[in-house]
Amino acid sequence: MGNVSHLVTRTAALQSSTENGLGGGMPGKDRQFVTALARGLDILRAFHAGEGMLGNQEIAHRTGLPKPTVARLTHTLTELGYLNYIRRFRKYELGASVLALGYAAISSMDVRRASRGPLEALAHALNASTALGGRDRHSMIYLEACRGPSVVAITHDVGTRVPMASTAMGRAYLFSLPDADRNKQVDAIRRRWRDDWTKVKTGMERSFKELADKGFCVTWGEWLPELCGVGVPLRNTDGTAAYAVNASAPIYQISRDRLEADWGPRLVKVARDIRTGMAAQPGAATAPAAAAVMRPAANGSTNGVARPPMAAMARR
Repeated sequence: MGNVSHLVTRTAALQSSTENGLGGGMPGKDRQFVTALARGLDILRAFHAGEGMLGNQEIAHRTGLPKPTVARLTHTLTELGYLNYIRRFRKYELGASVLALGYAAISSMDVRRASRGPLEALAHALNASTALGGRDRHSMIYLEACRGPSVVAITHDVGTRVPMASTAMGRAYLFSLPDADRNKQVDAIRRRWRDDWTKVKTGMERSFKELADKGFCVTWGEWLPELCGVGVPLRNTDGTAAYAVNASAPIYQISRDRLEADWGPRLVKVARDIRTGMAAQPGAATAPAAAAVMRPAANGSTNGVARPPMAAMARR
């Protein structure tokens, strides 16, 4: 079972340069866009949990940047404390300044504080892995993660990145977006998954229909053949930021029928509980009706989020 965990980590790392678009997709006509800053952030994003150190050559390969450019940027980031240079190996590791930024971000999130209890309770009830995620370019990044008492095969932690296009969490997030934002993300996914676009598009269309009809979607071995899961969208109390929650397990542990009949409805309730918890926190904004946790409506919409234009996806 430990092989599943190893495969998850390695696959996430290998997909990063493609799925996250490192070194690519920079707005060429935006005069406000600072390319040097974007390149520096791409270098920081090249590091992945559990992988340790990277050299300039490895960073250049992952980001698509020229090695001399990488060398200048890694030197600058080291001087600022965002990277540590390990002279013995001639490689870099992330520095404490990155941790300070990350901690400041996640510790200030109402949604993360409100999600811990419900996600942990569900993980123990299902003996599964559960998580809260937000967008990281064209991937989802785990903001909170919980595991059941005997889950040993999946070791997703806070900071884990998973593909938006082929996971239940990612598709649930996409479904929650306004049409213009969703179409922009789908176009980016189409470019990055062009060799497998027909398969990916079919999977997303199916998940969007499930979300419109049931409030959750199911994936079965679509990212990794060993894993399955359910995903549900979630919005902040003021309706501004979109997130998603999931529950996942190895496919040998659960049947697809149980995912649909039991796990999905439970996860919908957990998403509702998280939003209630956010509203109860001090300083929480009063939630507008259209910002409620997505639940199916009679017209195929979900709390004001219309079903995505399937015909537009099909034309691509």
